[in-house]
Amino acid sequence: MSPSPESAATSIWKLAGADAKEREAAAYALFRLGCASAEPVLRKWFADPEFRALAAGGTALLTVGLAVQPATFEVIRARFGQPQLAETPPDQDALEFELNFAHGVRLDVMTPRTPATEGPIVKFLARFGEGIQQVECDVREVSRATEILRQRFRIEPVYPESRAGANQTRVNFFLVPVAKNRKLLIELVESPTKPKKR
Repeated sequence: MSPSPESAATSIWKLAGADAKEREAAAYALFRLGCASAEPVLRKWFADPEFRALAAGGTALLTVGLAVQPATFEVIRARFGQPQLAETPPDQDALEFELNFAHGVRLDVMTPRTPATEGPIVKFLARFGEGIQQVECDVREVSRATEILRQRFRIEPVYPESRAGANQTRVNFFLVPVAKNRKLLIELVESPTKPKKR
């Protein structure tokens, strides 16, 4: 579930606005809100030495994923100069692009590719409206990180095995409680291995 939906929705509205300074402030606010929601869970996970090592020693890059309606998606994309769309697997039924700011602030803006489907973003929007849909955590080996969370933390992933994500990544998801009657989707993301230079 989206943390603090009112403030997230307001910041998304500002992210789509005409004022560049307001857009940047909104991006930082959304990033802080998403990271604050995930922080108690990630702190526990990073206490495990092996998981922490897979997540860059507990300093893994985080990305806050926003689910928005198609019209909002197009406005935000236009405001930020038409960033390139990510290559997403067909079964995810999503369009997305990433926004990067100073100080490691990263947002993924996502919308359904086909609004009439029953994909995860469609379901999220129907239930919660526009908001923070997930927080992504970069790891070196998503399959091993998934096993650690399953075995040592007794948390079941959304998928039994890691699967293809956007731009040739490998991903898995964990729906975790973050507050009374609230849950957050945390996505573990393994970037493709870059070939070594000769």
